[in-house]
Amino acid sequence: MTEQILILDFGSQYTQLIARRVRELNVYCEIHPYNNFPELTPNIKGVILSGSPCSVRDVDAPYLDFDKFRKIVPILGVCYGAQLMAHSFGGDVKPSQHREYGRARLEIDDEDSSLLTGISQTSQVWMSHGDTIVSIPEDFHIIASTESVKVAAFKIENELTYGIQFHPEVTHSTDGKQLMHNFVVGICGCKQDWTADAFVEQSISALKAKLGDDRVVMALSGGVDSTVAATLVHHAIGKNLFCIFVDNGLLRKDEYEQVLESYRDMGLNIKGVDAKDLFYSALDGLSDPEAKRKAIGKAFIDVFDQESHLIEDVKWLGQGTIYPDVIESVSVKGPSATIKSHHNVGGLPDFMKLKIVEPLNTLFKDEVRLVGKTLEIDPTILGRHPFPGPGLAIRILGEITPEKVAILQEVDAIFIGGLRKWNLYNEVWQAGVMLLPVKSVGVMGDERTYESVVALRAVTSVDGMTADWAHLPYDFLAEVSNDIINKVKGVNRVVYDISSKPPATIEWE
Repeated sequence: MTEQILILDFGSQYTQLIARRVRELNVYCEIHPYNNFPELTPNIKGVILSGSPCSVRDVDAPYLDFDKFRKIVPILGVCYGAQLMAHSFGGDVKPSQHREYGRARLEIDDEDSSLLTGISQTSQVWMSHGDTIVSIPEDFHIIASTESVKVAAFKIENELTYGIQFHPEVTHSTDGKQLMHNFVVGICGCKQDWTADAFVEQSISALKAKLGDDRVVMALSGGVDSTVAATLVHHAIGKNLFCIFVDNGLLRKDEYEQVLESYRDMGLNIKGVDAKDLFYSALDGLSDPEAKRKAIGKAFIDVFDQESHLIEDVKWLGQGTIYPDVIESVSVKGPSATIKSHHNVGGLPDFMKLKIVEPLNTLFKDEVRLVGKTLEIDPTILGRHPFPGPGLAIRILGEITPEKVAILQEVDAIFIGGLRKWNLYNEVWQAGVMLLPVKSVGVMGDERTYESVVALRAVTSVDGMTADWAHLPYDFLAEVSNDIINKVKGVNRVVYDISSKPPATIEWE
């Protein structure tokens, strides 16, 4: 069994970042809610407790039975996780008397601590908590402090249990990666052998055993996730994989033809289905983003069910679900709140009677790309920006019409084409255009115009969980804006979105 670190989620906005830092060490990890996690098995080498927006002093504060882990595997409590340990074992946690948010300097009290090996005095760390540990139990030992935080890090005597009141997973903690290495590799003893090559080998073997001679049907989108998932399944079962690419009328300009051609070059058995009219009908009169997502999802299932019934003896549905989809679609008391519904999470209606296979549901986006590289998928496909499952429907704010889609397709083609022309496409994580439900006054020639406004959106990121707006050159933005206004009838104003995630999201809906 693959070695892993178990991460228990108490609702912190940073929980996924903890997982990313562990994965960067080539060690597998899984996030589970603090109140619904698997039993310890020999392959679980350590446990990390996340932060939380809650206080340990709350009447209904998240609680954990530490006897299930303590003195069995190493434990690292981060922020709330550390406070919960101190509180549970007899220490005292109270509201902070000083501001404890932002950058701080670490003062190492125990230079022999295995957790702090290689971390320098005055190393910068990131604090984010409203409570603080004011006293610790007798068997706790302080190993680091800051100017305003007496207990920045501690160890419990005679066991590999640690707590820290800062966040090593965020980039603002300059030695955070070293600390994570110290815990995961040094203290937990993980081998760092979870690589893309190993994942491909194990996945194909597991898919062969799971699927046997069964037939699988998959919906492809042209995106990275579905392409890599289909290629993995194809390597496992060959001609028993049947792929369907649906034109929902919400794709980018010429995307339907381009995607079908690229898949045929890869040897995938694929059928294209033109269902534009069905989707436009389903979206008629809808403006709420969740209503649009649900209508698109239902229409897609109707089309897909009809097409899959044309293939005999299909038993499985393959999906390109990735790990953030799974995490963001789970919401229980405590763990990270559901941000939006995901089109490929949550199963299928009972009438479809298909079992689901999701070969990528433990991977983050950048890991999917590494797996795709190992599978020798065309770099132009692997480098493709993420594109939302509902397509342009959630980039058109308000009601959807074929006319609005046509306008947005033209604008989007100019923007994306400009990024490629200026060699900026690969420097951007994701880019797109929003068609806003407002009109503005303009002047073209000697005539007054009253036309639509579009917002350009481009962000930089590693995995999409956090993102900064891309600082594109002014000359580029000027050229693209000029091209859009001159070439796309119906648009007379272009704006650029300079919001980061958080607090904004990448898409507007």
